[in-house]
Amino acid sequence: MNVFEKAKWIWVDGENAPDTYGEFYNEFDWQGEKAVCRISADSDYTLFINGKYVASNQYGDFAWYKSYDSLDITKYLQKGKNSIAILVWYFGTSTQRYYKAPAGLLYEIEEGGTVRVESGKDTLSRYSKAYKNGLKKNVTSQLGYSYLYDATKEDDWVNGELNGFTPSVIADKNCNLVPRPVKKGELRTPVQGKVIQQKDKTFYQIDLGEEVVGLLSFAIDSVTQQKITISFGEHLIKNGRVSRFIHDRDFSVEYVAKKGENEYTNYMLRLGCRYLEIESESPIELRFASVIPQVYPTTYKPYTAKTEQDKKIYELCLNSLRLCMMEHYVDCPWREQCLYAFDSRNQILCGYYAFEGGNFEYARANLLLMSKDKGVDGLMSICYPCGLEFCIPSFSLYYALSVKEYIEHTGDTTIVKEVYPRILQFMDAMLARRKDGLLYRFESAKNWNFYDWSEYSEGTLRSADTVIADAQLNILCVMALRCLKRICELGNVEYPYGNADNELAENIVKAFYNEEKQAFTVSVGGDEYVELVNALAVAFGIVSGERAEMICEKIANGELLPCSLSMKCFKFDALLKVNEEKYRDTVLAEIRKDYQLMVDSGYSAAWETIEGAAAFDYAGSLCHGWSAIPIYYYKKLGIVK
Repeated sequence: MNVFEKAKWIWVDGENAPDTYGEFYNEFDWQGEKAVCRISADSDYTLFINGKYVASNQYGDFAWYKSYDSLDITKYLQKGKNSIAILVWYFGTSTQRYYKAPAGLLYEIEEGGTVRVESGKDTLSRYSKAYKNGLKKNVTSQLGYSYLYDATKEDDWVNGELNGFTPSVIADKNCNLVPRPVKKGELRTPVQGKVIQQKDKTFYQIDLGEEVVGLLSFAIDSVTQQKITISFGEHLIKNGRVSRFIHDRDFSVEYVAKKGENEYTNYMLRLGCRYLEIESESPIELRFASVIPQVYPTTYKPYTAKTEQDKKIYELCLNSLRLCMMEHYVDCPWREQCLYAFDSRNQILCGYYAFEGGNFEYARANLLLMSKDKGVDGLMSICYPCGLEFCIPSFSLYYALSVKEYIEHTGDTTIVKEVYPRILQFMDAMLARRKDGLLYRFESAKNWNFYDWSEYSEGTLRSADTVIADAQLNILCVMALRCLKRICELGNVEYPYGNADNELAENIVKAFYNEEKQAFTVSVGGDEYVELVNALAVAFGIVSGERAEMICEKIANGELLPCSLSMKCFKFDALLKVNEEKYRDTVLAEIRKDYQLMVDSGYSAAWETIEGAAAFDYAGSLCHGWSAIPIYYYKKLGIVK
């Protein structure tokens, strides 16, 4: 059957006010056969059948690549009359993880080939009474909005108490619909927190015992109507408290308690945290505070490690990788929940070795979603789906590496047809910047010339940058060209850039290699001798033979300015490429030194940088997907089998 043949996109009214909550209700008859609910929303939804929670979590997407879920709801139904109730949270403001589009809900319930009910003017709706509409309080600029829920205004609308409901309006919304390309996250047993601090029953600090990614759920008894603030974080730093405010970030949600018993779960805003703090105006009795894990359904490959130390490090990285799996890979669940081209390259690569079947379908869906991005002046946006005109130019180039590695690991050449045009688009934009045989940095504030969290590589965030030729961008462009050449070969499509990679590689050596120092600099004629530039030059074949050997000697001896945790993958690649037998122990020793620090700290995942929580003025994440990379090297070097 044709899906959504009669269903219409609907909304409460003709407005598209940001940060609003629509509630939708309809009734239908069920005859006893298998029933499927197909649903799509802008921006997120929670589905109830006969008053019971069924599902939530809209796949992050674009209007021109809009996903719908197909949910088996048979077990929630009863013969005869049934109800469907849907809460839709409309973000309405573009962020790094949301591309703004008109508000809307689309659904149908099909039984045995017959549609029993669909979205349209007969669907009743209203704006939520309990959720604060138009609050527009950011958690972070990347993550987007928090919420305020007022339990004193709630009613039983999910069971048909329809005060203030009126017919919905047809939304001005036109989407290219596709089935959800990945599985939905599964809700697991709630992780109940342990109270570790309490003061006058107006302050409770709760330790979940480990990093948890999922949905906030709690129950309290309140002596009066009052406002309660729940803060969340990965660490306790300042004065032994959760850092709720870090610059313009506010890691909290709000709840207005009614007098007496209160129990609440939010099914849409996922938290990544270890600690919760509950603060109230008057005393409350805390019955429980928990996070319900939302876990992507996949299975680890069986593994054995050579030593107990390596086993603990490997498991730390496995846990970090899995915690950073939502509908797509995310960088850090606490602070951003964004899909980046570089971060996900590390994550996808690790997934081939960590998960049964290599997690190929999930990897493909990540790469395909990124290819749907329209980007900035031909380049790919900073994240996906991203509604901001902002990018990291170098990250576009890593996308080509990720696609090449995907095809080599999976043998799936069908992806080439789908992503090839997007790769050509950003390669054209890159090569258009050539002057005197080299690429020059991007000068606009919408382009962040970032390569690494290390000296000479951080770029200038959200402001114009100095327009110079830098070695990092040029080397990565050679890498991307050579990856594309391999993609074209495997996918049997035209490679349109001739000998551009070799010509650029020759110019890089002439411009940036210092014969006396036997190393590459960041800028032409500069003296910035950093690990990352030199590791990239070796790893991606800008130099070989004696020059590569000398660079690796300098890297191994610590003679160059060090790169950060996430970029050590290229440092390790360079060393192992030049002489695996010689540098194998060097690579393993560095992994063990860095990651044993994390294991010894008592935290359960891999850190964003080696500084841990203290990085970025105590905004450093203690669970970051790009740092799971030891999974790959442990497998490659036979430490874990």
